[in-house]
Amino acid sequence: MSEKQPFGRSDTPGDARAARTPRLHTTPSSGYLPGLAAPPATPAPLGRYIRWQLLLAVAGIIVLTLLMGVTAYNVSTVLVPERGGVFREGVAGNPQYINPLLCHTHDIDRDLCSLLFRGLTRLDQQGRVVPDLAERWTAPDGLVYTFILRENQFWHDGRPVTIDDVLFTIEMMQNPDAPILPDLAELWRSVTVEPVDEHTVRLLLDEPFAPFLDFTTVGLLPKHIWQDVPPSELLTSPLNSRPVGNGPMQATLTSAEFIRLEQSPFSNGAIPMVSALEFHFYPDYPSIYAAYAEGELDGVSQVMQSDIALAQARTDLQLFSAPLSTYVGVIFNLQNPDVPFLQDANVRRALYHALDRDRLLDDVVGGHGVLASSPIPSNNWGHASDTPSYDYDPDEARRLLDESGWVDTDGDGTRDRDGLPMQLILLTNDGPNRIALIEQIATDWRAVGVRVAVESVSFAGFITDFLMPRRFEAALLSWDISGDPDPFPLYHSSQIVTGQNFGGWSNQEADALMIEARSMVDPDKRKTLYAQFQHIFAADVPAIPLYYPVYTYGVSERVKAVQIGPLNTPADRFATFPDWYILTRRVPANQQLSGN
Repeated sequence: MSEKQPFGRSDTPGDARAARTPRLHTTPSSGYLPGLAAPPATPAPLGRYIRWQLLLAVAGIIVLTLLMGVTAYNVSTVLVPERGGVFREGVAGNPQYINPLLCHTHDIDRDLCSLLFRGLTRLDQQGRVVPDLAERWTAPDGLVYTFILRENQFWHDGRPVTIDDVLFTIEMMQNPDAPILPDLAELWRSVTVEPVDEHTVRLLLDEPFAPFLDFTTVGLLPKHIWQDVPPSELLTSPLNSRPVGNGPMQATLTSAEFIRLEQSPFSNGAIPMVSALEFHFYPDYPSIYAAYAEGELDGVSQVMQSDIALAQARTDLQLFSAPLSTYVGVIFNLQNPDVPFLQDANVRRALYHALDRDRLLDDVVGGHGVLASSPIPSNNWGHASDTPSYDYDPDEARRLLDESGWVDTDGDGTRDRDGLPMQLILLTNDGPNRIALIEQIATDWRAVGVRVAVESVSFAGFITDFLMPRRFEAALLSWDISGDPDPFPLYHSSQIVTGQNFGGWSNQEADALMIEARSMVDPDKRKTLYAQFQHIFAADVPAIPLYYPVYTYGVSERVKAVQIGPLNTPADRFATFPDWYILTRRVPANQQLSGN
């Protein structure tokens, strides 16, 4: 690992050129040349000639020095990053639980936990699990996972990270009194934990489960800090607002208005060019943008669609966009007897062809999305780029509906069959963007003879009153698919009654592929199986993938070297934060060092 310079250091090598002393040579002539005036009868004193030559030499040196100085300044010096400065970002809301076991449902908490805590593993940009605190692991049979910790890893208070911290964190998640996410608790309660030595732990599963590695990305808690807190008091502990983590940054100042993070002195990672990162809390996103306009901030955590045009008009704001590991789509309730036509795959294909998704993206989403072809996001390692999609083709939609026996027999503009009108209710939660989407979708479907009513409810009501009890006909919703792309929870037939297969899709071939893929360790074989699944999904259309949302991040032009790539969550926008810089200094070009 290359050595890093300390904060504030600015080494400039000295000038290696040696000074030279001019020498004056005088050689008196004993005669004169023909054609020239004869020498004076009385020669001038030698000192007069020496003084004139010295004056001319000094003047020449001064002129040459000035010329060289101008050239060196204009051509031979460059600006390079300098350490220092504070990056101030506005976020909507306030932190609730700065705790890696509790931060999964709140954006600010996830931002903070990603910088303050580390787990055995982490996700890369494609959602693959890679080592973090664990140097490596083995899992030859998919049943026994052996993790070896890196050496010289420390908590923010200087205490070493040990296997005891790993064991303590897992025991906390396994405790039935711990108020953590049910899926997280259920998984860890099925795992047997065996410490091997001071750097090694063995985790045993009851059966092979490839997505298990995703659960090892959860950040660890320091046992010496949390060991006296009962699991039942996890939510109410004041330690949630005074985090001691093991991540690259540590909290150095907290208040009701902001939290300040600086590099942990015990971090083994790259030294950030910026001295501190501050999250400033605002009630909503419009307030963040207004604060930026007043010069209070350097970053806007998310530029909302309603503010995009204003943000693009600013010359002092850089906008960075990247796809999220999320997909937005329409799911059909295939088990609802009130909409029997949705059980016909040809009808579902017709509804897909009837949608002008390009117009949805341009007019409703404002271009901040990528057309989707699959329920697995395009930036995920499991995505199959050759998955078929359905182009906008209303004539083909009408043909398929006619072929299925749904025609307009009475001329009222709505198709019918056996006396039943082709009508449905399209439901979503009450966000303005979601309402605009379902209204445009309804317009497209009405154009091919489907009567559509649109309804919106609160997000909580959308989940608890309609999706979970399966009391809907068609619904617009989004899914976060970060990490392992395992579609089992959403589309396996075993999840129809009590799981998250809200649409009730059942396909035996797809079921078999999902079972085989989640029990297999080899990622290449799993990718092949998921490609087959996506092709079946596209042919049967249990849902219509609309688009993959794009996240837009705003940063002041005074902050340089900002880059973001595909994001598992918005917190990943800080993946390259050590390279960002605000201050600069000028150095001779021949002294510029790569990496500074």
